[in-house]
Amino acid sequence: MKTPVKGKRGRSGRKGREVEAHRIGFSARSYWLFAAGFASIIVGYVMLSRGSITLAPVLLVAGYCALIPLAIFVR
Repeated sequence: MKTPVKGKRGRSGRKGREVEAHRIGFSARSYWLFAAGFASIIVGYVMLSRGSITLAPVLLVAGYCALIPLAIFVR
């Protein structure tokens, strides 16, 4: 989305240059996915320290490879 900037001169000295506005915003859904991923990672490491060789890797992979990337890409 380009919006003209009035009254300011750019390097070329022309008025009314267009500036591209980038909006990086996360929704509530993204924050919930990030929290779920973070919780999954924490629980995975706790389970790993207690000797779980089946549940811990599943939780860690789910947190690192699924939930955290989804939290970044979902708007």
